[in-house]
Formats: sequence, structure tokens, C-alpha cells
Amino acid sequence: MNLVSTALLSLAMSTDAFAAAVGKGTALEKPRWSEALRTGAIFGVIEACTPIIGWALGLSAASYVKDWDHWIAFVLLAGLGICMVVGGFKANPQDDVAKPSRHGFWMLALTGFATSIDAMAVGVGLAFLNVDILPVAAAIGLTTFVAVTLGVMVGRVLGAVAGKRAEIVGGIVLVGIGAAILVEHLGGA
Repeated sequence: MNLVSTALLSLAMSTDAFAAAVGKGTALEKPRWSEALRTGAIFGVIEACTPIIGWALGLSAASYVKDWDHWIAFVLLAGLGICMVVGGFKANPQDDVAKPSRHGFWMLALTGFATSIDAMAVGVGLAFLNVDILPVAAAIGLTTFVAVTLGVMVGRVLGAVAGKRAEIVGGIVLVGIGAAILVEHLGGA
């Protein structure tokens, strides 16, 4: 793969993670750069690992990953999003319950994994092309790190605009990402 192809692939793989990060940023109380960098690092590492896993699975699991990746991503993202929406409705508007200042590691890791399943499928495809996976995975991970870090900070601005119901907005964004992945894959099938 040449440099331009790698860059375009990296951008494509990071777009859904960016959108999820915006949702995560809206659910936090004025996230700081340290939290944005932490979230970016978690997503970036996961996004870099999944194409390597897909590449390693190669031909043996290609049809399984390709046939089910969109369903897995949809269920994970929709489930997380619904939990966020329900949590947003549980908050009492009369209470001044502060939003969290950071998300738990496992919640971020699960969201990062859900948005990176397509990268695993890409890794399987790259195995067919005999591509050196390490530079491609590093590029995907670095691009995702930057996109997610910026996405959390964009979510900070949107969270201030959305007010106390920002968690609902973030949950709807996650459900929307999952639905978009599902529709894209089912439409292309």
C-alpha cells in the first residue's frame, strides 16, 4: 500500500470513532485535554490492534468477520447508546447532579472496540493483499488517536449547548453510528 492509500484508509477507519468521541464528550462535565488524550489513546490503541487481529485471522475467518462485523458493531453501539439515553432520562432536571468528569476505562474500551470492528474486517482484507500490516495499523491508530481526542473536545462544546440532556444526545449519536454501519453494510451486501 502506498502512503496516500494508507492515509485515506486511516481517515476512513477513524470517522466512526470520531463521532462516538463527540458523543462521549457531550456526556462529560467540561472534559479537559487530559481526558480527551486518555480517550484518544484508548481508542487509538484498540483501533491499531483490531486490523492486526483481523490480518492474523486472515483467510480462515474472513467470511465470519465480514458477514457479522456490522451486526456486532450495531449491537454494541446501540446497546451503549440506549444505556446512555436511559441514563439521561433518569437524571432529575431539578437536581444539580454533576455529569462525570471522565468515563470509565471499560466503557471507553468497549466503545472503542465497537467502532473498530470494521478495522478488523479491513485487516482480513489486507491479509489477502499481502500488505505489511504494522505500518498500516500504526497509521490507523495514530489517526484515530487524533480524531478521538479532537472529537471529545468538540463534544465539550456541544455538551455546553445541549445542557443536562447531553448524555441523551451522546447516546443517540452512538445508536446512529451503529445504525449507519448496519445500513451501509446491508446496503452493500
